[in-house]
Amino acid sequence: MNTHYDKAVVASGHRLVSEAGAEILAAGGNAFDAVVAAGLASTVVEQTLTSLGGGGFLLGYDGAQNRSLCFDFFVDTPGRGSSEAGGSPHFFPVTVHFTGAPQVFNIGLGAVAVPGVAKGLLHIHRRLGRMPLGEVAAPAIDYARGHELNRFQASFLRLLHPIVTQTETGRRLYGCRETFVGEGDRLENHELAVFLEMLVEEGAESFYRGDIAAAMVKEMKENGGLLTAEDLEKYRVIERKPLEVKHRNSIFHTCPPPSMGGSLIALSLELYAACTTPGFDWGSREHLLQTVTIMQEVERLRRCGILSPEHLQSHDADEVAASLASVRLFSRGTTHISIADKEGSCAAMTCSNGEGCGWYAPGTGVMLNNMMGEDDLHPEGFHTGPAGQRVGSMMAPSMLMDEDGVKLVLGSGGSKRIRTAITQVLSQVLDFDRGLQQAVVAPRLYWDGDRLQVEPGFDSTTLQSMGIELNVWQAADVYFGGVHAVIPGSEGAGDPRRGGYVVEVK
Repeated sequence: MNTHYDKAVVASGHRLVSEAGAEILAAGGNAFDAVVAAGLASTVVEQTLTSLGGGGFLLGYDGAQNRSLCFDFFVDTPGRGSSEAGGSPHFFPVTVHFTGAPQVFNIGLGAVAVPGVAKGLLHIHRRLGRMPLGEVAAPAIDYARGHELNRFQASFLRLLHPIVTQTETGRRLYGCRETFVGEGDRLENHELAVFLEMLVEEGAESFYRGDIAAAMVKEMKENGGLLTAEDLEKYRVIERKPLEVKHRNSIFHTCPPPSMGGSLIALSLELYAACTTPGFDWGSREHLLQTVTIMQEVERLRRCGILSPEHLQSHDADEVAASLASVRLFSRGTTHISIADKEGSCAAMTCSNGEGCGWYAPGTGVMLNNMMGEDDLHPEGFHTGPAGQRVGSMMAPSMLMDEDGVKLVLGSGGSKRIRTAITQVLSQVLDFDRGLQQAVVAPRLYWDGDRLQVEPGFDSTTLQSMGIELNVWQAADVYFGGVHAVIPGSEGAGDPRRGGYVVEVK
């Protein structure tokens, strides 16, 4: 399919990330060069959301080959080849105060899962990029040498202060107490800049097999971490077949299991499709009743182990429930990038570092993830799962396609709200013919299992008439996700809840 557009578009959660992707597109790179450039930049300037020590997914469309693809570079559970018996891992709780409601997170070296972002980004570039990696990485290297901290990252750093200041490296980067960084301050991470230069010259081998890997493993062994040399050596990026679901006159492409976010969005779309095409307005009583009912039904089905349209149509409930029990779902802080180039290729990439474990890979300036310390991943208890298992996720970079090509590229951060944020934007665009930016900034709902979380802008009287408990927020909030989306050749929409920023390249 030889599609050509007059402009390329990048949408992300940070101005510098979008500008990095746009710079590569303007220099002749394709969507995959650009998403790697933006992804590397994001690990520098969105340091509270993502990291080369975290995990992620890419859903892409190769315009030259007319095919969609999915790269899974999410984290594995650690502990392969470990001879350690007994003993307590370096693993402890910290309290983070979110708008007056404290949350406890577990951090430390025992919270680190096998990282995938460093290997994943280089894998994408090697498979699909066409520009030299040095040029692709140049914006990120420049940002690491110094960039201005924006309002969103400053607020996130303040929240995560107990985590990011655990070590001398963190305190050197961000300060402590009265000297802690704030909006407008210049952040410099020279170790990260040098590490990025090393990735360009040597690839990711040192991080997974070489001197850096050895230093990480030594620190893990000496200080109660679980990550082993075998974990790092055997880590692989997995290329999966995208999940495809017909919805109305389009095909929805998203990440397949073990990412559960895409499957649950597909299940939601199946339920929307079971309804007739709406004969009512968005935001009306009928729309609100339909949306809440579908959210409640998807949550009910999920708890029964029904995770996809296929499970809905034909399933053995016991078998599916057993399958669900074996999948560990990660659902914390994330960041997303959507890109469409002029030649018809598109990339949607979502990455996460959790809250970070507080510790850095020696000599790299890279904080490692804390995904083994998330309580919603481990309902049976921490450190009970088998080593070497790919962790599941709610992340769901996605595309909407028809016979003429990609019509929409989108994804979101936002923990468990990822699937509902994406579904609500899709429904507005497809079912109510609303504009993309209008759909992204519109107020959202989320059924949390006990009550309906509501952004301001809906008719609360109608919602109250449903007889359910409501929590009406005072303003739109990062809690409800951050959908960054692109219509190829046309426009992009950045979610203001998460610092959304769009750049067009003509």
